[in-house]
Amino acid sequence: MKRFYFATMVALLIACSSCGNKTWKKAAENPDFIHRSIKDVTDVVRHDIYSPPVASRIYAYISVAAYEAARNGDSKYLSLEGQLKGLDSVPKPMAGKQYCYTLAASHAVLTVGKILIMSEGRIEGFHDKLMQEFKNTGMPDSIYQNSIDYGKLIADRIIKWAGKDNYKHTRSLSKYDVQTDDASWKPTPPAYMKGVEPHWNEIRPFLLDSAQQFKPLHPFTFSNIPGSNFYKLAMEVRDAGKNLTDDQTTIATFWDDNPFKVNINGHTMFATKKISPGGHWINITALACRKAKADYIRSAEAYASLAVVIADSFINCWDEKYRSKVIRPETYINQYIEQSWTPLLQTPPFPEYTSGHSVVSTASAVVLSKLFGEEFAFADSTELEFSIPVRKFDSFEAAAKEAAISRFYGGIHYMPSITNGVDEGERIGQFALTKLHTRK
Repeated sequence: MKRFYFATMVALLIACSSCGNKTWKKAAENPDFIHRSIKDVTDVVRHDIYSPPVASRIYAYISVAAYEAARNGDSKYLSLEGQLKGLDSVPKPMAGKQYCYTLAASHAVLTVGKILIMSEGRIEGFHDKLMQEFKNTGMPDSIYQNSIDYGKLIADRIIKWAGKDNYKHTRSLSKYDVQTDDASWKPTPPAYMKGVEPHWNEIRPFLLDSAQQFKPLHPFTFSNIPGSNFYKLAMEVRDAGKNLTDDQTTIATFWDDNPFKVNINGHTMFATKKISPGGHWINITALACRKAKADYIRSAEAYASLAVVIADSFINCWDEKYRSKVIRPETYINQYIEQSWTPLLQTPPFPEYTSGHSVVSTASAVVLSKLFGEEFAFADSTELEFSIPVRKFDSFEAAAKEAAISRFYGGIHYMPSITNGVDEGERIGQFALTKLHTRK
């Protein structure tokens, strides 16, 4: 009888332990931890006013860190080791130890993010709060510590990898030397800022063979003669800007994504800070993951797949921008057509050709369509925090097409820059799908 009683108690203890284990795992493996970690980095990127190319670099490294930690929760997911330029020897979990990979991934995201941004304290505060939430799930202390240690190993490897991408070297290079010829890009009002990241083509790509791999068609030949092709392209931008419908204005405003809009009120100048174009698509990824009820591994896969393609899109696009140095519509129109004309959107501080929105959005849509389906409808609430209403799309491709044409409505791109940019983004996205393998 005693033996029976003892055996029964042992069985009950094991059963209770198993129930407790399942309880904390369900709470701790919530993908929302990863979504929130990446959104926190987005908020800090916006606060610190990083340019779109630099922001894309940050997203790539934090997202790869998240994936490399999270993927260990399912053996069918493959490491990106050997697939991404320069990434090798990614740490593996130690045999015989238990981990919470959601915790490891979140810790890795925030640890890498803290190194790549200026406002470390903003990430540190969020990190401490999030770690306490993991502890509150009832996770055993040993598993918590194992996961923190593993996340730190992943983060250290990613930080070391990032340190060799030539970014630091480009910080020491000369600023863009404004050209004096009529055809080349000039700084635009109201701030007349210097050209952003003229050496970005020297950053190591993630998947591309080089920054020049997908050169767009040669830009249109400059001419200031009335009736010339270039003059007609500029007139097209001017006329569209003067006759925008309410819907076109809404589209341009929704996809503005200007990280640093300069506002002038009398003698006072101040900045309005918004999410970057890449950050907008990162947020769309979060929305898609939540709608699809993607678990933490699939969510991390989506972020990493998208982020490296966005980063490569900026590298490829910026290579062309500072090779062709095409003058912006605002400058051309003011000088040769109508001195008082202003675009709906503030002209970004870098050359015109090709449209970064067109390249990045199209490449993003290719990747997300592969991950979630070509007819994945979603409501984009990204701009709500900037008091801009939700827009609904029937597919990622539809959203990308709208993002591309928004730059024409906004008065900051000629039409060929958009159409050729879409083609450039399509080729980058399709190439990425042939190179990136995340599942067996």
